[in-house]
Amino acid sequence: MAPLSTRLLIQRGRPKSDRLGKIRSLDLSGLNLLSEDLDIKLLSRLKQLQELDLSDNQLETLPADLGLPHLQVLHCANNQLSDITPLCQFRQLEELGLEGNPFLTVSDSLKVTFLLPELRKFNGKDASTTRSKAENLNRELTTRVAAHWKKFMAALSPEEQAEAQADFVESAVMSIRYGPLSLSEFTQWRVRMISEELVASGGPHMREADTPEGRHKATATQEPRLEPLHFLQCHSKNNSPSDLKTQLWACAFEPAWDEGQAGATSQTVATCGGEAVCVIDCQTGLVLHKYKVPGEEFFSVAWTALTVVTQAGHKKRWNVLAAAGLRGLVRLLHVQAGFCCGLIRGHKKAIATLCFSPTHETHLFTASYDKRIILWDIGTPNQDYEFQASHLLTLDTTSTPLRLCPVAPCPDAYLLAGCESGCCCWDVRLDQPQKRRVCEVEFIFSEDSEASGQRVDGLAFVNEDVVASKGSTPGTICLWSWSQTWQGRGSQPTVAVVVLALLQWSPTILAYFSLSTCPDKGLVLCGDEQGSVWIYDVRPLLAQCSPPQVAVQAPTQILKWPQPQALGQMVTKTMVNTVVANPTFTYLTALTDSNIVAIWRRCEP
Repeated sequence: MAPLSTRLLIQRGRPKSDRLGKIRSLDLSGLNLLSEDLDIKLLSRLKQLQELDLSDNQLETLPADLGLPHLQVLHCANNQLSDITPLCQFRQLEELGLEGNPFLTVSDSLKVTFLLPELRKFNGKDASTTRSKAENLNRELTTRVAAHWKKFMAALSPEEQAEAQADFVESAVMSIRYGPLSLSEFTQWRVRMISEELVASGGPHMREADTPEGRHKATATQEPRLEPLHFLQCHSKNNSPSDLKTQLWACAFEPAWDEGQAGATSQTVATCGGEAVCVIDCQTGLVLHKYKVPGEEFFSVAWTALTVVTQAGHKKRWNVLAAAGLRGLVRLLHVQAGFCCGLIRGHKKAIATLCFSPTHETHLFTASYDKRIILWDIGTPNQDYEFQASHLLTLDTTSTPLRLCPVAPCPDAYLLAGCESGCCCWDVRLDQPQKRRVCEVEFIFSEDSEASGQRVDGLAFVNEDVVASKGSTPGTICLWSWSQTWQGRGSQPTVAVVVLALLQWSPTILAYFSLSTCPDKGLVLCGDEQGSVWIYDVRPLLAQCSPPQVAVQAPTQILKWPQPQALGQMVTKTMVNTVVANPTFTYLTALTDSNIVAIWRRCEP
């Protein structure tokens, strides 16, 4: 792109004038402009400019002092922006568009509301919702900074306090943690600003009851193991508060950004149901992102973590969310940037469930009502941040597959699926020539039956060997050994599982309550038709050296439905379709058939 010139600005400006100072609207979109092409001296002559379009360029940042005091509308969609702080120079800005900038995050969206006090429309939507989220976070952060000040100064003498005020800011930034990891940049940014303002004003003036410590004292006598934290109606049709009918089907916790470190965990969960996929911070209850497709009904979500290389050669980590449902399409969502970056078509009917390979970050299994399971390689996004998936394998089933589960000790070799007619296993090794395969072995759960023919609607590994499954025997969850079962298989097409224990569950005849596991804690989780959550700590059971347990084992704990209020009345009963906890069992998310996401938090003693 040639440098900007007075002639070009006059050609693209409105109203038509031979003087830059008269231009009120300027369109510089689609010129492949780089950041260094924005000539400050030239652009600062646009004294009356109110609207500027810089969309569809290659801008990585904006100059810090463009000198456009009257700018009210700015469009910067489809660029490479990664820093929005220069926007603070446009104090009169009322409308801002930043869609299609893949390196901007939810944190940047919240920052915008503080930098631009007059902003009314952001990315084509009312900015009040984003501003409300930012203000709620800001209130909590202000409280925490004030509490940290009190604790920080209490250990110092009056002489030391005056000298230590500068150190307080850094201490607050390092110590205060709140909200999801995806908002850590925003929270640290605000904590620094709040701390600097606090130091400048000489300290807080607040009542003890306003501090987190004060609130804790008021409730210290109540320490349940798990407490209900949030009840959210974020999947409502047409955003109607009266919607208590939308069924919610699946949820998955986002991979932790520091997954390789011990104790790494996430408190951000994706939920799906109806026309929407939501991404929620469990600590605050904030809906960080909502993706809607009119006419769709989402049944399943799954996360993967990719490493991509930018055009400038920098490595970036992307947490990509796959979502699918009634239309038989898989949508790949770049959640931080807030857009769909890939669409996979391959099934003729609805997709019941999907999951990523635990060892290959780009390998995705999808299972459909067309009685096929397909393995895809979604690849990595191209320079336009779009995915082009390739088809690797097709696995045929004799009935609808309901749950997918890569075999924990050998996920590259075998895949388990719970189906309407039983539990099946496929060889998924890619070094084999056949690209279309049938079930290799079917597992049966009754010794007096040659073939199960019984629905398996819950399936997950508890550890590297033990599988939890549900549906084959009414009122129970079965724990069985993969290794012992596989060793006794021989060449038979059907094999009876080696049962280790049976867990007592609801006697309901209803189906499709999905179970999950928390392998790091040895837990099995499942909801029921009464709104309860059944929790089983199976570590003591599996540690026993005695023969398999004959008696059905009772649950460790049952969380009763807390009966929250909606529309002024208590929701006294609901079905919990699925329950998932994060790896450290800090948060538990339960999805219902009455459009309620229930989030529980583990209370430390």
